[in-house]
Amino acid sequence: MFEILTVCTGNICRSPLAETLLRTRLAPYSPRVHSAGTMGLDAAPMTPEAVKLALALGVPQDVAEAHRSRYLTDAELRSPDLILAMSREHRRKIVELAPARLRSAFTVREFARLAADTSDEEIAAASITGGADGSARARAAVAAVAAQRGMSAPPADLADDDVIDPYRRSWETYQRSASQLVPAVDQVVRVMSIAMTAR
Repeated sequence: MFEILTVCTGNICRSPLAETLLRTRLAPYSPRVHSAGTMGLDAAPMTPEAVKLALALGVPQDVAEAHRSRYLTDAELRSPDLILAMSREHRRKIVELAPARLRSAFTVREFARLAADTSDEEIAAASITGGADGSARARAAVAAVAAQRGMSAPPADLADDDVIDPYRRSWETYQRSASQLVPAVDQVVRVMSIAMTAR
């Protein structure tokens, strides 16, 4: 089994949408996927708009409606094999809380950008070094993606590594936020699927 943590501000829009999408799309591998917020509300559900997006993207209704927000602590950061922040600000907070997680913490769009520059063969070769252990395989695959830092060209606009915050904004903003998040989630699913199945 491997573990992924997604992080945003209130843990009611972006990070739970990412969490539920990853949990749904990676279900064949039985990962532990959870989320938290740097200013997490106390046990709040996803916003109705985030639930609507989740359902439209194939997340089961019971999964979307079961979410309750929680606050990010250093304890939350100890065990995940991959930590995905929704913005650079969130990643900074993660690294402040747990400096040792620097190489396994990314914004989700940064991870996708680096993963796009990492071949299937590179991910597979790295993950095989983890043997049969799912967590070791995931960490090796994440390390292969992290190795692209400094090799891949940065985005022209650094904000392109962030997913915009739709909270208390229009439905169109929610849709725009999802349009940034979903392709990044697809890359995470690609990397983890390769890592779990490489032989």
